[in-house]
Amino acid sequence: MRNDQPAPDEEPLIGDGVTPDIVRVADTVRRPVRPFTATIQAYLAHLHQAGFSAAPRPLGFDEQGREVLSFVPGEVPREPLPPEATGDEVLIALARLIRRLHDAAQGWTPPQDAVWATPPGTAGIPFVDTGAELVSHRDYCPGNVVFRNGLPAALIDFDLARPTTRIYDIANALYWWAPLAHPKDRTPALTDADIPHRAAVFADAYEMTHQQRHELVPLATRMIQRFHRTSRAAAALDPVFRRFWEEGVKDRLPRAEAWLAHEGPAIADRLTATTPDRKP
Repeated sequence: MRNDQPAPDEEPLIGDGVTPDIVRVADTVRRPVRPFTATIQAYLAHLHQAGFSAAPRPLGFDEQGREVLSFVPGEVPREPLPPEATGDEVLIALARLIRRLHDAAQGWTPPQDAVWATPPGTAGIPFVDTGAELVSHRDYCPGNVVFRNGLPAALIDFDLARPTTRIYDIANALYWWAPLAHPKDRTPALTDADIPHRAAVFADAYEMTHQQRHELVPLATRMIQRFHRTSRAAAALDPVFRRFWEEGVKDRLPRAEAWLAHEGPAIADRLTATTPDRKP
C-alpha cells in the first residue's frame, strides 16, 4: 500500500499548488524531477559560480530520485501583498536583485539538449520575448521572492526560467509588483497607487536604459495579452490552471489589458521623462 505521508524529518512546503510533493529536509528542499530539472540545475550552478548566491544552490538528487536544492531562508509574502511589502524601498531592492541576477546570467550558454518548462496547451502560442539575451527567471510572483529584514533578498522557484530578454523580465516583475493591474485587482495598500511613479522607481534602481524605458509598455502589453491566451489554453487541459482561471484569472487579465491600454501612455511618459545614458 502506498504511504502518502512524508517521513518524520520532512516538512511539506505549500506554495501555489502548481508543483506538488515539495518538502524541506533540514537545510535542503526536495522536489519531483521534471523534464527541465537538469537544465535548471545547470543554470543555478552557473549563477552561484558567477557570484549570485541569492538563489537555491543545486545539490543533485537524493536516494528517492528527487531533485535536491539548498533551502533559502527568509519570509515569502502571499497575495494580496501586505502593506509592508509595497513600499518604494521594496521596489528598489527587487530591481537591484534582478539586475544582479541578469548580470550573473549574461555569460551562460544553455546546453544543446536544454529543456524548458511549457504550461500545458501553450506550445503553439508564440513567445513575446524574442531575440534572447540571457536565461532568466521570468516569474516574479510574490511567492517566488524571499524577503529578509523587510526587503527582497533572494529568488526561488526557477521552473519557468528560459532564454529571454532583460526587458521581458523587468515587465514581468512590474506586472506583479507595480503592479500592472486594474485597481480592483490590487492589494488594498496599492489600490490608489501612483503606478507611473512606482515603475520609474524600479527603472531607476535597475538602471534601465533609454531603449528599455521606451520598450517597456509595448512589451508589457503583449506580455499580458499572452498571459491571457496561455492561461485560457492551460485551463482547458489542466485542473490546477483551471482552478486559477475560475478563481479570478479569467477576469483579472482582461481588466489588466484594458487598464494598461488606458494608463500605458502615462507610464511611458514617466519612464522616459529622464533617460540616463547607461549600458544594458
